[in-house]
Amino acid sequence: MKRSPLSRRSVLRGIGSAAIGLPFLEEMMLTSAAAAAQSAAPVRAFNVFFGLGIPAPLQTEGYDGVLEPLKPLADKLLIMRNVDQVRCDEKGINAHFDGASGAFTAEPPHGEAKSGGPSIDQVIRKANYPDGLPPGMVPTLVGGTFFRRSRISRYVHSYNDDGTVAATMQERPRDLFERVFGTLRLAGSNDDVKKQRLKRSILDSVVEQYKFYTGPNSPLGSASKSRVTDHLDRIREFEQRAFEMERPEGSPPLPDRSQLLHGGQADPGGEGIDITLKQLTDEWRLMADLYATAIQMDRTRFGSITFLAAGERIRLTGDYEYGGRKVFSFNDRKHLNATGSKGCSHEYWHRFNPDKKNEELRAHAHMKMREIAWFLSRLDSKDCLEANGRTILDNSLITISTESGDGRHNDVKRELSGVFHAMTGASGRLKTGQIMDVGSEGIDVYNTVIESMGGKTGLGPKEREKRRVDAILA
Repeated sequence: MKRSPLSRRSVLRGIGSAAIGLPFLEEMMLTSAAAAAQSAAPVRAFNVFFGLGIPAPLQTEGYDGVLEPLKPLADKLLIMRNVDQVRCDEKGINAHFDGASGAFTAEPPHGEAKSGGPSIDQVIRKANYPDGLPPGMVPTLVGGTFFRRSRISRYVHSYNDDGTVAATMQERPRDLFERVFGTLRLAGSNDDVKKQRLKRSILDSVVEQYKFYTGPNSPLGSASKSRVTDHLDRIREFEQRAFEMERPEGSPPLPDRSQLLHGGQADPGGEGIDITLKQLTDEWRLMADLYATAIQMDRTRFGSITFLAAGERIRLTGDYEYGGRKVFSFNDRKHLNATGSKGCSHEYWHRFNPDKKNEELRAHAHMKMREIAWFLSRLDSKDCLEANGRTILDNSLITISTESGDGRHNDVKRELSGVFHAMTGASGRLKTGQIMDVGSEGIDVYNTVIESMGGKTGLGPKEREKRRVDAILA
């Protein structure tokens, strides 16, 4: 039986504001002349931030050092070294904050609650969708796992033209789930919505549509029916992990509910918190999975996600493994022989010495790259193939950066030079599969990318001379 192509944005709509997008299916693939006209992927731009940075001397080791976890994705990435963000320095404020504010904006902060200008993702959004995104989309999705609270741009990394945050930060898995999939409103449950929410699933509201897509009258083939089932099972798993919902008898146990602190409790007087590696990565990976699924479902095309804030203060413990080997045993308080903020991992960056092993710093940076790779890989699976034969990771602009090129506070120029940057190919616009010493200012890198993606205006002062960085363009 001949089946008509499905829209790439086909969704199951439930009560309230629930919306469950379908995964990419073969029935969404267009053929003939229509395919040629519509095979281009939608424009997407996301900023991925990780705290504390990678000292420039360690970046020279390539994938043999702390960047090792990115190696499986090497052909998908352009690694850029020697990127200068010194123009982001704001006198009287430390480079943790300045560098974080300049990440993705290339501008110094404007006070403690605003950036100095728009971020790269929002400039590209306005250029490509001047009349707004398609109906039903989350205009900008901002989420992350972090604990350092002072000054917003430590942890938020998507900004409007006037420097205000482009969207509310979602830092709890439940909040991110609701933002992506909507809220289930139940009749008669106004007095105890939360209690009811723990007993009912958003998927309950789309049961009839699910039955249609997997039943005998479905427009889908057997393989796509199976993929829809798997997709909804995964969303159900996310929901259960986020909300601790009841599970059928005999189901495997859920992970423990997150005990992580949020809000002001996560940064008690700037003195840091104790946390295990498992607690940290369990929460981050749920957040990363939810965020990646939102992109895959085409619920969002712009925004930012943060793994640990600028100047992050945590006292981490736990064995760290990668590739089947034990890399390190984290115990920050013990290794630093200190309590409070002086016993937190950020001290390793302040103590960085290029002539020493920097074993603890290396382990922390390596772990951060492992978790960044976790998120990126979620957009590079077979379920993320698009009509042009590339994955979402290939087709999107994902900019990865941090706050400093050297954690020592005694030289601002050194701190804000050599700031690590990596980008994905943006549908073949940028060179990938390379580690490149660009030797350029961040503002010129960002503006070159913005121009390649249709932007007519860029970042920074209008009178500033344009300096294209042609070496990064495919």
